[in-house]
Parts: sequence; C-alpha cells; structure tokens
Amino acid sequence: MTGTPLRVGLVGYGLAGSVFHAPLIAATEGLALDTVVTSNPERQQQARAGFPDVRLAATPEELFARAAELDLIVVASPNKTHVPLATTALKAGLPVVVDKPVAGTAAEARELAALAEERELLLSVFQNRRWDNDFLTLRKLLNEGELGDVWRFESRFERWRPKPKGGWRESGDPAEVGGLLYDLGSHVVDQALVLFGPAASVYAETDIRRPGAETDDDTFIAITHTSGVRSHLYVSATTAQLGPRFRVLGSSAGYVKYGLDPQEAALRDGLRPGPGWGTEDESLWGRVGSGESPVTGGGRAEPTVPGDYPAYYAAVAKALLEGAPNPVTAREAAAALDVLEAARRSAREKVTVTL
Repeated sequence: MTGTPLRVGLVGYGLAGSVFHAPLIAATEGLALDTVVTSNPERQQQARAGFPDVRLAATPEELFARAAELDLIVVASPNKTHVPLATTALKAGLPVVVDKPVAGTAAEARELAALAEERELLLSVFQNRRWDNDFLTLRKLLNEGELGDVWRFESRFERWRPKPKGGWRESGDPAEVGGLLYDLGSHVVDQALVLFGPAASVYAETDIRRPGAETDDDTFIAITHTSGVRSHLYVSATTAQLGPRFRVLGSSAGYVKYGLDPQEAALRDGLRPGPGWGTEDESLWGRVGSGESPVTGGGRAEPTVPGDYPAYYAAVAKALLEGAPNPVTAREAAAALDVLEAARRSAREKVTVTL
C-alpha cells in the first residue's frame, strides 16, 4: 500500500483501546492513529506517551465535529455506547470498526448493518480471537482433514478471579451489556460459528458464583450446528483449575490445546508486532492423536501457527483502500448475537431454544 495513510479516530482508551486497538492501528501499513477520545487525564497522558503525535479529544462530539479530517472511526468504548457511536459515525459518512459485541441485540446489529449498506460504508467488528494461534492451528487441521468428521468442539475461556473487579463489565444493569456471556461468550460463539457453521439450537446455563457479583460469571453454552457438530463452550471467572482451551474430537483424531494465545499478554506488556510476533514455545504446542490422553504423551505435538492480530487491521486497510472483503461483517456478528440471546433465554427459562 502506498500514499497517504488513512486517519483513524479511536473512541475509548480503556483496556480495549489502549491494549488492543491503538497499538495494532499504529502498526498497520495504510493506517495512522490520528485522534484518541478520552476524558480521563491519566489516559490522555498514557495515549500521548505511547503515540506522541496523536491528537486528543475529550468527547465523541468533539471528534465528530471534525469528521471531515478523518477516514475511519474505531469504537472501543463501553458496550452500551457501541450502537449510538457507530450510528453517528456512519451518518457522518465514516467507515467504522466496532469492538465486540457490536450491539446488545441481534436486531440492533442488523439495523447497523443495513445503515452501513445503505451508505455504502465499511462496518467491521473486532473479533480478534479469529486470529488466535490455537484457532488458526485448528482451522489448518480442519482444512487438511486431520481430524476426520468433527463430532464435538469444546472451547474454554476460563479464568480464576474469585473477587469481582467491578466496573461496567461486571454491572448487573442490563443497559451496560455486561457479564461473561456477552464478553468472553462473544469470542467463543463467534469461533464456533466460523468453524462449524450456523446454529440450529442452543442450550445454556448461567450462574452468578462470587459474593457481591451482579452478573453472570460462570456460563456454559451448548450449540447444535446445522452441520451436526456439537459445540460445548465454557466461559468463567470462577475456574480454580483451568481446562484445555480447545478439545476437538473427530472421527479420525482429536486435537487438545492448553493455554491462551500470547498476543494479549505481549500487548499488555507494551510489546509491538514485529519479527516473531504471536509465536509460542514448543512446550505449549497442542497434540493430535487418538486413543490416549495428551497428558500421558498420546498423539503427536502439533506446531502452533503463530497468532496474528495485526492481520485484522491489515484486512480493514485493504478493504478501505483496495475494496477487499470486510474481515468480520456486522451480519456475522448478528448471527453470534442470535446465539447469545438464545443462550440467555435458555438459561432463564431452562429450555433448549431452536433458532
């Protein structure tokens, strides 16, 4: 890509904005981090320290007042603001990237998608876990037919956080769109749908385990896909012993992988994409085999494909500059929200929900 880079306005500089979006935008050829929106003085200092040339705005209104000076808006603010901010950006004639979940409901996601289509603007959703190392490795195994016909997909995004941290992500106010179902659940459901296709039915169990917690912190989702694959998905903040990130069982072999992709930890530590990015030590590779536990040496070690979060924004830049495909569409995100809404209903009513 050549020429003047696209100027990006980033709304929000909390965890999502500072750890994920700002570093990845700055590292992407064809994009330039132009403005960061935050009213927090400490976060303003943090943004200026990390990106000396960045402009600061205290409010989204201040940013949109000079919409003509920007080429892309990234919404990384709290979940309840995603729809109104994305709507304002699209109506201002600007393409938008929205952190997950794109909206609180599938209907809102589809309304946003329709608005973007009407305005002929890019609306993309930051589902970065499609570029996790284990997910990329599993896609490779599936494409090569290593596992045969997949029967069951187990995916766990588990943590041990026995005390609530507070904040909007753990608020019991439905307007905040908090809780693990919509936070980590957005990732594991999206991955399952990408790998194994649409959901036919959903069953879920959600619990509030920790004293003082206001919203779900231990959730299980079972999806029966139209393809026949069954996905069992676990998201939890109350897991004292962590299970495998993936356990995938097929007619020929299974794949078991422990440990989280290293990219988030690297970004939190202030590292930036470059040579060797997203790689992990051989001792962490998953195993492929049949008839024996990987813990006792069953199967073969499967080299982990390096994780590649930078590929998301590279694809966004290519979509805007060259007309390449949108890496994650709002309609794909809406399909995941269909599942999350069905999961919430299933847990509440203790029923299996048909989609």
